[in-house]
Amino acid sequence: MNLEKIIRGDLKMQNITINGVEYAPASNRPTGTRAVVVVDRGWIFCGDVTREHGRIRLSRAVHVFSWQSIGFAKMVETEKADLRPIADVDMPEGAEIFCVPVYDEWGL
Repeated sequence: MNLEKIIRGDLKMQNITINGVEYAPASNRPTGTRAVVVVDRGWIFCGDVTREHGRIRLSRAVHVFSWQSIGFAKMVETEKADLRPIADVDMPEGAEIFCVPVYDEWGL
């Protein structure tokens, strides 16, 4: 690497690997509305998220039925889980524990 380019900000990197973990620039992250949503009572869904009037609606939804053999992070990264298409999901916003943005075709 050219230190002068780094200082000027001319160096454009795609991904970097540190200790075996690959990192990508923020611009490579998902930009749409699709997310894996973890809700109370252990349910995990993925869908195109719309938030209105205290409700969360997931369209083009899939139920993440089983994923524990590879762990949550690897399931999000690889889609290697038992994913089952379901009808649109509608839930109160208070049921959401957290969500992870994913690419627009994740799970489809």
